[in-house]
Amino acid sequence: MSKTFKAIRDRTYSGVGDLIKLLPTGTVFLFQFLNPVLTNNGHCLLINKYLTGALIVGLWPDSSSVDLSSYRLKVGDFVHAFFSLIVFSVISLLDANTVNCFYPGFGSTGKIFLMVLPPVIGVISGVVFTVFPSRRHGIGNPSENNEDDASEREK
Repeated sequence: MSKTFKAIRDRTYSGVGDLIKLLPTGTVFLFQFLNPVLTNNGHCLLINKYLTGALIVGLWPDSSSVDLSSYRLKVGDFVHAFFSLIVFSVISLLDANTVNCFYPGFGSTGKIFLMVLPPVIGVISGVVFTVFPSRRHGIGNPSENNEDDASEREK
């Protein structure tokens, strides 16, 4: 393989890895797994709407028990958090079952909107995450130097 191809391949893998670190895949998996059950595949009764709303709100991460004073937050951290929130909002609120449950009339009139917005948000977020990578790790992704961190804490 040529050096150029290897460089492009490595950069692509690095960019995909950065995307995976930013949005907790466990959260998305849990939502995709429970949403069809709680929305009754989009045929909601009132209890289904409450359960689905509780699922979306209940997946919000709780950071009240974590001491955040040791982290030096930068503008980039807020940009990444904002785009991660936008991506999860699009995934959860524009899911076909959620749309059919909460706003069934919108599915037929806004079908183009529902088909276009998620990929557009995904591309914009992907570009932001790839061009401006974060060195921080997302929720559920351990740091690569856990052994170094543990040995430092013991000293």
